Amino acid sequence: MATASSLPRPEEPKTPISDWPEPTRKRSRVPLLVLLVSFPLLAYLTAPILGLIARTTPGSYACCWAARNALNLSLFTATVSLMISILIGTPVAYWLSHYQFRGKDIIDTMIDLPLVLPPVAAGLALLLLFGQQGFGALLAEHDLRITFTRAAVIMAQVFVASPFYVKQARVGFEAVPRELRLASRTLGAGPLRTFFRITVPMASHALIAGAVMTWARALGEFGATLMFAGAFPGRTETMPVAIYTSSAASLTEGMRTSIALAVVLVVVSFAVIIIARRITGRSVHLSPGT
Repeated sequence: MATASSLPRPEEPKTPISDWPEPTRKRSRVPLLVLLVSFPLLAYLTAPILGLIARTTPGSYACCWAARNALNLSLFTATVSLMISILIGTPVAYWLSHYQFRGKDIIDTMIDLPLVLPPVAAGLALLLLFGQQGFGALLAEHDLRITFTRAAVIMAQVFVASPFYVKQARVGFEAVPRELRLASRTLGAGPLRTFFRITVPMASHALIAGAVMTWARALGEFGATLMFAGAFPGRTETMPVAIYTSSAASLTEGMRTSIALAVVLVVVSFAVIIIARRITGRSVHLSPGT
């Protein structure tokens, strides 16, 4: 009877297991039933966009050129709103991701509130706080005004868009291993150096995703901007507001301008997402949280 010692031993691999090539991933075929069930939603999401693009003509973009001030204003205010959101949102996201304290759930809820609050209600709240019935009366005594100015546009965009950055940044910070941060501190790096050399690079994908979503949300903001900043051409009329005012004119020229501006918004938003995916090297999930 053969013993365990007399049995032939399997040959050891000549190359380490770690050097073995990973199996090639094969693209799985989508079942026909799943495709058929998914088609109504996909068609519903893409058909309006394709129909919007199909309605554009060279004459439409000529009308859009007349509304270039709205485009420039939207790009400027959305970029400034993004910078402000990063500046004030990063410390909040880091604080919520690394510390436990009483009232944390309340703060979390307050940050989530603008995500579900109707933008018109958000604009009304800002108007009451910073208008003549609030701090606006005190500012008026010093010849200062916030409502119906470019500053009001930026404030409205920050209010509705900054939570997207905070939520994504918090997810990224929470994913950084605590051991790496402790090792950095042990090697003599201070809190700021550890943050910029360890935490930020490892959370960069989430930070970029949050920045993209914040910028795109600020660019498309309408309700809060209209309530708090108004629709003054050349001063507070952003692209979404210009789309509304042009379409409300009920003129062929105005409708062409609205369509062209809407297509520009779609193209810019699509391009931003694609660029972000290229920069990060993997899929960017544009969700307010995980």
